[in-house]
Amino acid sequence: MKLNIQDTFNKELPADTISENYVRQVEQACFSFVTPVKTANPQIIHVSREMLENLGLSQEDAQSEEFRNVFTGNEVLANTQPYAICYGGHQFGNWAGQLGDGRAINLTEIIHNNKRWAIQLKGAGKTPYSRTADGLAVLRSSIREYLCSEAMFHLGVPTTRALSLALSGDEVLRDVLYNGNPAYEKGAIVSRIAPSFLRFGNYQILAVRNDVETLKILVDYTIKHFYPELGEPSKESYLQFFRKVAENSLEMVIHWQRVGFVHGVMNTDNMSILGLTIDYGPYGWLEGYDYGWTPNTTDSQHKRYRYGNQPNIVLWNLYQLANALYPLINETEGLEKVLADFGTAFESKYLNMMRSKIGLFTENNDDQNLIQELENNLHLTETDMTIFFRNLSRFQKENPERDLGIINDAFYNSIEELPKINEAWNKWFEKYSLRLQSENETDTERAEKMNAINPKYVLRNYMAQLAIDAADKGDYNLIDELFNLLKNPYSEQENMKKWFAKRPDWARNKVGCSMLSCSS
Repeated sequence: MKLNIQDTFNKELPADTISENYVRQVEQACFSFVTPVKTANPQIIHVSREMLENLGLSQEDAQSEEFRNVFTGNEVLANTQPYAICYGGHQFGNWAGQLGDGRAINLTEIIHNNKRWAIQLKGAGKTPYSRTADGLAVLRSSIREYLCSEAMFHLGVPTTRALSLALSGDEVLRDVLYNGNPAYEKGAIVSRIAPSFLRFGNYQILAVRNDVETLKILVDYTIKHFYPELGEPSKESYLQFFRKVAENSLEMVIHWQRVGFVHGVMNTDNMSILGLTIDYGPYGWLEGYDYGWTPNTTDSQHKRYRYGNQPNIVLWNLYQLANALYPLINETEGLEKVLADFGTAFESKYLNMMRSKIGLFTENNDDQNLIQELENNLHLTETDMTIFFRNLSRFQKENPERDLGIINDAFYNSIEELPKINEAWNKWFEKYSLRLQSENETDTERAEKMNAINPKYVLRNYMAQLAIDAADKGDYNLIDELFNLLKNPYSEQENMKKWFAKRPDWARNKVGCSMLSCSS
């Protein structure tokens, strides 16, 4: 197994001077060297062929003992020094101090086909940042992260990736709902892959500690390797760096809103400096279209990270990053301009995204009202987001009858005997039909464009839970089926239509299918 190892993070940035692995505050350093814990009986249960190729590995490599040992933490690659990264963060709006890689260990960085990849294990043991936790992960959360990160990539959403899913062979104690009922579960390890796992919190912790020297080293490193087009370090390049992060973060959240993805725990330590979706904990896809929905039980009261608030939270998090970068720029005007531009750009990009979801590819001054009326209607009764937008592509502007039949499958309850809701939809379809008259596409052409934007298949929580339940019994076939299904989320996949369905009644309030805790 040959990897083109090109480490930079643990060679160019200051390391923790203490080599022992015990929980502590780590200062004037960006990381601590850590060795993954050896496990009882490691077993690889799924591997992404695509990510193998991205790393320059083969199928034969994936079946080797060395691969199994390296990607479960039982063997350290030659000429590498694994490490855990130090960062802080705001959690649910409150500064939480030092956080760091509590259950993630970075193995190395490699370059293949001129692309840099950092390789990380999640669930590989304690680090100096584990606080009161054990640094391990369980099978259910590992399946969710493994499937979701790859599903998001194929949806066209910026994201970290996943290489492999493995059982550790150890039992791990977890309290699923934080209600005082812990139980032992199967331990697991996911190999996560990204160009970098740097987060807003990496910069925040240094600024809060007034460690401007290390902050400058880290920002210069980030620009050099991930934003090299910005040139040499200067106040201007730091400001442009912030602008690029804001633009990338905006692009990411627009995609989240497009596919109905809710992250669930948008703390600043879960915000990638590259604008990637990172840390798949209590995420979910909208079942019923609902601005107020969050999958996170920890957030169930205040719903800070609800679907409709995600763009605002990205902006709030950018304010925190601006505060962290301020010591290097020492003026607020440029930072404030970037933040103001975010709001303006969001409105424009969101409008264009929603236009594309309903098959409008020209601009009309009344589009904002048409889309607002649509979103109001979607809230009138529980309406499945994925099914609604996918089926809307079947609407025929030449058909004089406003037939609600194309969207009936999206309603969780029949609207036949709800005249006000019927009337609202009929009025909207009348306006929609008139608006489509000014578009150039035929019904077929419009449908093709809409179906390339509105996915047919997403990783609904009940689907992930079915895979988890089967895997708990040693059956990994459903993991493979969903993994392959979600590689082509916009395709019809005739033999997979069972997955194009509303959430079943049994899943409405089942643990793992509706809401989850941060430990999930």
